[in-house]
Amino acid sequence: LKEKSIFHTLNLFRYNLSAKTFIAEGWCPDDELEKVTYATQMATQRSGSAFPVVFKAVPTTKETPPTYFRTNKFTQAHQEIVDAYGVAQYQEINPTVFSIITFPFLFGVMFGDVGHGIMMLLFVLFLIAREKAFMKEGLNEMVQTCFDGRYIIVLMSLFSIYCGFMYNECFSVPMAFNGFPASSQYDLTPGQTHMTLNDEGYRYPFGVDPAWKGAENELYYYNSLKMKMSVLMGVIQMMLGIILSGLNARFAKKPYDFWFQFVPQAVFMMSIFGYLCLLILAKWLMTWDDVIEDTNKAVPSLLSTLVNMFLSPTSLSGDGASEEIYGAQEGIQIFLLVIALLCVPLMLFPKPFLLRRDHMERKGYGHLIEEGGEEDGEGGFERFEEDHVVEEFEFQEVMIHQIIHTIEFVLGAISNTASYLRLWALSLAHSELSTVFWEKILVGALEMHSIPSMVIGFAVWGVLNFAVLMVMESLSAFL
Repeated sequence: LKEKSIFHTLNLFRYNLSAKTFIAEGWCPDDELEKVTYATQMATQRSGSAFPVVFKAVPTTKETPPTYFRTNKFTQAHQEIVDAYGVAQYQEINPTVFSIITFPFLFGVMFGDVGHGIMMLLFVLFLIAREKAFMKEGLNEMVQTCFDGRYIIVLMSLFSIYCGFMYNECFSVPMAFNGFPASSQYDLTPGQTHMTLNDEGYRYPFGVDPAWKGAENELYYYNSLKMKMSVLMGVIQMMLGIILSGLNARFAKKPYDFWFQFVPQAVFMMSIFGYLCLLILAKWLMTWDDVIEDTNKAVPSLLSTLVNMFLSPTSLSGDGASEEIYGAQEGIQIFLLVIALLCVPLMLFPKPFLLRRDHMERKGYGHLIEEGGEEDGEGGFERFEEDHVVEEFEFQEVMIHQIIHTIEFVLGAISNTASYLRLWALSLAHSELSTVFWEKILVGALEMHSIPSMVIGFAVWGVLNFAVLMVMESLSAFL
């Protein structure tokens, strides 16, 4: 196998008949030139050949070097995940730098539970402690996959613990850190179905108040909270990607990409989904009791507000509910809608026509140089061939590519924002499953007041926690 790989590599070389040598060209980082030189010298000495291996750095400016990101055992798995979706071009910002944190953090949002996070952390710490031994041993496919991503799982487990503290859940059981029952700060009279804050204005100091656990409106509260959080996180991450594309265009000195791709994309996102995020924050910060009493209407629905922003931008009234959240909302929404619609042709038309204009100018300049070359002699014409090669340009291909890119962005902005709702869905599913296992199995077994039932109940609860939540749910959140 080793000889086969050697001959396969030699087949990529170019053979020089006159010198009877093999010639190979490749790319190498500048700071690795000394290592390559040393390796060629050692190869010559060990082979005992009379013909030494000659290594020479060839400067080039015409070809774009391939992308090379230096990694270590901590960042390698992160880089492989990013490369599976796409590799950045030469000198572009490496998105892995950001995904090292964002990827495990979003996992923690979906898998947030202190108990399950600690179990995952103990498992991965065992893999790291036995790292050298496992590298020598052969592992089965599933364990090998976990071992290769052990440093990702470390961050995933830590963020799961952190989000578990934010959700105030440990195996679905709420934790009170203030030293007294949080429910005493709330008014819940007989016959009342919704728990409300008392007149003292108490606020729980850290994370979600444990009083929500067991309340009649518990699911409604967590459902609303996690849904809005997922939208906020999704829009922030998508805007980060758009900003990185703008920085890449600025660094590469591509003004058309910057002004007619980055700018309209950022304005489009902020005028619609950035506005939605501001509405979410505004709705969180406002008190709606007085509004409901004065208008006798329900609290505005942000989903209806966003949909009616497109379907009926001149009306803020819904079915039995007023969609007005602040003053002058109708005029501002119409203005933002017009700005978003204007960004679509700005992304679509200017760049292809400007590229066509630049191509025609270069093509005309090429004809002038060619005529000058014919008058001045063959040498001038050769210099033009080397330094002023006019690349082929197909306007139809560029236009079609721009149309596809624009449609993909506009539709992707909507679909990607909706796809971030899986943060809400999986987080809610994880919490509800954990609650069902705790209350129906473990607590149910303890209420039997029988030692065998307690042992069996704990065993069943542990198996279901491991198989369903630690394996199936973690894999679902990871993917």
